Amino acid sequence: MRRGRKPRLTIEALQARFEEWRRSRQGKSPIPEELWEIAAALARRDGVHRTAVALRLDGAKLKQRMTRRGARSAPAGPPAFLELITPRGLAHGPEYMLELEGASGKLRIHCKGAGAADIAALSRALWDEKR
Repeated sequence: MRRGRKPRLTIEALQARFEEWRRSRQGKSPIPEELWEIAAALARRDGVHRTAVALRLDGAKLKQRMTRRGARSAPAGPPAFLELITPRGLAHGPEYMLELEGASGKLRIHCKGAGAADIAALSRALWDEKR
């Protein structure tokens, strides 16, 4: 096994942990957060239905836990390049180069054939989307 790498968790190992918890729990105590987190990680890897059935869990609750935890992960970065094609007939007109720079980063728009108001609206929409 490579150094620093976690061993792959098997569904059988997690089934055993859930069974141990079920045998030793007091009354109707809720499933411990640690088991939910491990089950959610397993569901991301192996699928919600398969994991829920194997662990005898409510699939909807597992999916909710899975997405809640997944929401904490970093979103994919913005595209490096976005090309907007001008409709035919509008290519003959004013040409604009607009560069914006701020705390969110840099944005450069080069456009032919669109009005200044269109460029301003587009830049505002793209700039707000980055935040």
